[in-house]
Amino acid sequence: MKTIETTIKDRLAIISLNRPKSNSLNREMVIELTDMLNNIETDPNIGGAIITGKEHFFSAGLDLIELYNYNEEEAKSFWHLFLNFVAKITSFKKPLIAAINGHSPAGGCVIALACDARVMAEGKYIIGLNEVPVGIIVPNSIFSLYSFWLGKAHATRSLLEGKLFHPEEALAIGLVDELVKPESILTAAERKARKYMAYERNTWSQSKLNIRKELIASTSADQSADLEIMLKQWWSPSTRAILKTIIDSLQKK
Repeated sequence: MKTIETTIKDRLAIISLNRPKSNSLNREMVIELTDMLNNIETDPNIGGAIITGKEHFFSAGLDLIELYNYNEEEAKSFWHLFLNFVAKITSFKKPLIAAINGHSPAGGCVIALACDARVMAEGKYIIGLNEVPVGIIVPNSIFSLYSFWLGKAHATRSLLEGKLFHPEEALAIGLVDELVKPESILTAAERKARKYMAYERNTWSQSKLNIRKELIASTSADQSADLEIMLKQWWSPSTRAILKTIIDSLQKK
């Protein structure tokens, strides 16, 4: 696989996002992540998984440079693919921990939200859903993930402001569960994963699915109507102008 690296350590899969610069999510990475999660979920020799990034990025979110250049059919296809990936990771039956080693805005935050627990590195990092200021309408299924952990009132305020949180703020509102030194991120994530893995497998898995019943229904539902509204805004001149400004800034770095 080109965009992720996976190692197995005593029945625990460690998935490392591995795209240049900031681990932004493109079509290839979403497909590879979906395939890997399917493989892990059906492998009886693997009891759980960790998702992490590299250097100072967990994931900077969607690859806006690639997405901006898609035609209408490519854009529609990608968003369907991404939302199906969100549904897959939300309903993943085995323990899944996010080891957030750096920045995790937008799509990176979505991956973390779908996990069972989030360990974040201390430092000058950010996490949250900042789509609204970028001109992207957030589907209800992703808001459901946000509010699952933050509560509807706090999630609503944060989403509409496009607020990004520093690690200490994220811990205080329940967006992440633990802060650790950067060098301890995988150790802490492994500790959480193995705690879940130690329980009777079917009891733990079914309990997770029961707790997430409404969330799974939301992310797995037909989202064509929401997607149509989102894509209409995606192609609007105002959103295209915002995206172009962001992309120009990214390409200068």
